[in-house]
Amino acid sequence: MPDLSIRPAGPADRPVVERLWLMFRHDMSEFQDVLPHADGTFRTDRLHMAFTEPGWAPYLVVMGDSPVGFVFVRGLNGPARVMNSFFVVRGARRTGIGLRVVREVVARHPGAWDIAFQDANTVAVRFWRRAATAIAGEAWTEERREVPNRPDLPPDVWISFNTLAASRG
Repeated sequence: MPDLSIRPAGPADRPVVERLWLMFRHDMSEFQDVLPHADGTFRTDRLHMAFTEPGWAPYLVVMGDSPVGFVFVRGLNGPARVMNSFFVVRGARRTGIGLRVVREVVARHPGAWDIAFQDANTVAVRFWRRAATAIAGEAWTEERREVPNRPDLPPDVWISFNTLAASRG
């Protein structure tokens, strides 16, 4: 695998992450019934929070000189870390990069984890179940939770595990 870097994203990385964000939101629009705003952008509240709010950690994923993804983690100041946003560009998918990124980011923040995705995103369903098993063995759970303030959407699927419990088991 080419040289892969998974590093905290700082203010200088924000323009790159913003461009990747557009690709991520475009991909997610298929499963969340959202269209871009009139200016061609999508909502950016989580992008903004990842770079400015306490308890958040944005990561940039770079292969060689090319940015290939990002991860936003929230809940670092709470009982469970949440993989808030996870994205790998299509040209780098199915290469093992995604699982490597998840493992490394989770290892940087040991403890309880929650990861949400949509049932309709069958690729994500397979990926997150495989990732949870790779990290926590069989010690993970899956449940459906209503999307806050979106009764028009089907519930999200949430996978939960605890890296501390998995390392002791």
